[in-house]
Amino acid sequence: MNTHPAREIVQAQDATGTHPGYMPGFGNDFETEALPGALPQGMNSPQKCNYGLYGEQLSGTAFTANPPERAWVYRIRPSVKHSRRYTKLDVPYWKSAPHVVDDVVSLGQYRWSPVEVEAGKLTWITGMRTMTTAGDVNTQVGMASHVYLVTESMVDDYFYSADSELLVVPQQGRIRFHTELGIIDLEPKEIAVIPRGLVYRVELVEGPARGFVCENYGQKFELPGRGPIGANCLANPRDFKAPVAAFEDREVPSTVTVKWCGQFHVTEIGQSPLDVVAWHGNYAPMKYDLRNYCPVGAILFDHPDPSIFTVLTAPSGQPGTANIDFVLFRERWLVAEDTFRPPWYHKNIMSELMGNIYGIYDAKPEGFVPGGISLHNMMLPHGPDRDAFEGASNADLGPEKLDNTMSFMFETRFPQHLTEFAAKEAPLQEDYIDVWADLEKHFDGTPGRK
Repeated sequence: MNTHPAREIVQAQDATGTHPGYMPGFGNDFETEALPGALPQGMNSPQKCNYGLYGEQLSGTAFTANPPERAWVYRIRPSVKHSRRYTKLDVPYWKSAPHVVDDVVSLGQYRWSPVEVEAGKLTWITGMRTMTTAGDVNTQVGMASHVYLVTESMVDDYFYSADSELLVVPQQGRIRFHTELGIIDLEPKEIAVIPRGLVYRVELVEGPARGFVCENYGQKFELPGRGPIGANCLANPRDFKAPVAAFEDREVPSTVTVKWCGQFHVTEIGQSPLDVVAWHGNYAPMKYDLRNYCPVGAILFDHPDPSIFTVLTAPSGQPGTANIDFVLFRERWLVAEDTFRPPWYHKNIMSELMGNIYGIYDAKPEGFVPGGISLHNMMLPHGPDRDAFEGASNADLGPEKLDNTMSFMFETRFPQHLTEFAAKEAPLQEDYIDVWADLEKHFDGTPGRK
């Protein structure tokens, strides 16, 4: 097992002298300090900061946005000291939109078996495998979906994306994000959101590690409007956790890799850039335990839309249509009467990429295994296979607990284009389209017959 390297990390403490680790709340205005008195009070930019620190602002929105999203940080060196001359870096498997491969057909219903962790040394950067891209990274709309494969830690190597925020969904193994604003430990059944522009390194805690990443080029993720559902259930704000301040004062040759407009650039520096001693603001990384997600559903008849399973949404410029929705299908009770309970057959203006974290998905009991992926692109029909249809159509509709199941969907208003890796190297299930081949004709024109 490749574990993270030993190094001195100073982390915020509470009044009892222990490290609380996280602060609760989605989008809260947090404040945290790893050394007492490091955080200025009553102002953001004093003439001189305590401990000889530099004050600096990281802005996630325009200054005049309502509300503005930003973090004021107090660090050992200003970040300009962590940025020198850049050279281009080839990262062959990490692709950005627009990315259309001439001899690859993205029009279709696709499914992949789990992407296996390859032999060799794979870090967060070199182990990223892009499956689909959508929109345009240069105009800051759309997304990309990836599988990450990690077999070793980043050591004195750091990364940030100027293009996007990253929604990380582990499927196996445990990883740790050491960010400028603190430490996030992540394991299956949890997710993390890493903001655009935030520097971090990824350590392997237990591996090999594999999971899914939604790279969001557009407006940042937010909690969905609940509408008539009201104030409670779905993902509650208090269950999201932001890290407390943690820093390292480490003088050692290091690299910082930046993803910018779909290209990768690397710079060499003489120290760790994770030197933020204190910070405050509402622009921060966060984690969320998917086991805290409280689904809602029909309790009498009929089948509501899957939008009720939205955990996070990234708005688009078109009201009611998301740049990205992150949707979760987890354990839940089915009680609707006289109703076809699995997802129905449909076409959708949204493109749906699904991943299986564990268990069996009710609409596809065969073939969609943990670690697997499916893609149903915009305006292409899809739905249950024959066994799922026949079983649900003829079942005794008593209360039923869907147990041991957790799948998700990255859904976007843009068509998703397959990468060459997805079409030619990833374990594509060539016979997936055939799951609907043996659907039978049940039509009978006799009046009143079901």
